[in-house]
Amino acid sequence: MKNIGILIATFLTFSVSFAQEVSLPADLRQHTLTQYNASLFNPTFSLGRNNLQSISLWTRWQWQDIDKDPTTLFLNFTRSLNDKSAIGVGFLQHNTGIHFNSGGAFNYAYEIKFNRLVKLSLGANLFMFTQQLADDTPPGISMPGISQITPVQDFIMQLSPGFNLSIENFSLSFASENLFDYNFTDKDVHTDSSDKIFMGMASYNLPVIASDSTAFIRPAVYLRSVPQQKSQIGANVLFSAKKYWVQTGYDSFYGISAGLGATFFDRLSLGALAEFGTSSSLNSSDPSFELIASIYIGRAGERRQIVDDFKSDDQKLALAEEVSNEEMTEDVKKAKEAAKEGTEKVTETPREEDKGTEMEEKKSITPTAKEQKIIEAQRQKEALVEAKMKKEQEEKALAESEKMKQEKQKMDSINKAKKLASKTKEKVKLREGEKYQEVASEDGLEPGFYLIANVFGTKRYFDAFMNDLNKKGLQPKSFYRSENKYNYVYLQKYATINEARAARDSNFGGKYSGKTWIFRVVAK
Repeated sequence: MKNIGILIATFLTFSVSFAQEVSLPADLRQHTLTQYNASLFNPTFSLGRNNLQSISLWTRWQWQDIDKDPTTLFLNFTRSLNDKSAIGVGFLQHNTGIHFNSGGAFNYAYEIKFNRLVKLSLGANLFMFTQQLADDTPPGISMPGISQITPVQDFIMQLSPGFNLSIENFSLSFASENLFDYNFTDKDVHTDSSDKIFMGMASYNLPVIASDSTAFIRPAVYLRSVPQQKSQIGANVLFSAKKYWVQTGYDSFYGISAGLGATFFDRLSLGALAEFGTSSSLNSSDPSFELIASIYIGRAGERRQIVDDFKSDDQKLALAEEVSNEEMTEDVKKAKEAAKEGTEKVTETPREEDKGTEMEEKKSITPTAKEQKIIEAQRQKEALVEAKMKKEQEEKALAESEKMKQEKQKMDSINKAKKLASKTKEKVKLREGEKYQEVASEDGLEPGFYLIANVFGTKRYFDAFMNDLNKKGLQPKSFYRSENKYNYVYLQKYATINEARAARDSNFGGKYSGKTWIFRVVAK
């Protein structure tokens, strides 16, 4: 039965190729997904490039009319779990012209923030679908025996992992469409290692502040390796604003694409795209069409935050000011202040009682949903201002601390130099029988008193003496005087004559039993 299925697939491949004059690659054809449902291209895109807390539909008709194959459909719900992770669940239907795949899609992505600029996102798409031969037999072609064969329906699980590295506004992503898969019907892997699909993309976000504080331009380039076909090289540019978006792109296999869309009532987004084959094998094919629809079901503040992830603190502050200035009236300002300070507005209401007296009744004001939204925007604005001021204060304090540290080091150096200068002016009164030599200066030597252990004119004896002292653990030092061409071996340098004499008289603290004497350098 399986051999017959392979024979049918082979014949169908030939038939489809003959009818369309080109065979379709095995990929999902999701290279134009830039505004919504982008997690189908790379699972980590559900964190920033999907419209979080939304239901989105994407469908594509490849070179065909609406009622013909091959088509792709993806209905997806995306939701953020917190500020670091997001999940998605959807329905995927994909027709390659040979196989018809239909099933569920599950997405998870997690973001790791190394610092304010560098972020790493990891994610995976899990597909579970049934696969059967597509009913795409060209009219007028008879296939003897096909009607007696019951089509085999396979159940397949496919895992598509990916990652995205963001450095400020630049991002580099990589994913595999079918890195791991398993056919539960055949009880074997579904695709060989040579049939894996890999995708890499690089993009850069360019904020556009002039007309819309949420607008940006995102140019991107990508490379996709497809089994038994040439690798696809492509590029696209997306301009996205609050009310509309425009995109264009090029794929080395599928051709040139252009699309646009609009957002209505700040919740419903609708868009369309057309793609035209440019290669010699595709320029005679009909254009491909795509439709996109997305319904945002979250709060407006959350949506703005996702859009502004790549914006600077100053730009976020400007956006918060824009929100408050657009919607806040004098009455709402009063309500905001009352809610913020926890005060109660007192109103006097006349009441009739037995004695005809009037009493005051206190009524608390409960902000409306719109007022609460504006209050939250104002609080976000104040938080951003406070964070910015705190950051500036920390930077100022750090700069002042560094300045004080440098001034202290400078003063320490000056005091050290003064102390050393006072010591070098010290006059030495020789003792009876004391071996002592003093020079005004010596090239390369710091001023001070050197405890000399030996002097050599022959390098062989000098090296042997140095090795012997090193073996004893004394760590000797030396200098060469060009005036007499001798190597002087000394045990240590001292700042005063008294310190040098004490070391000499104690045989260098009992560590050296040989005779020593003092050599002084007054200045450099």
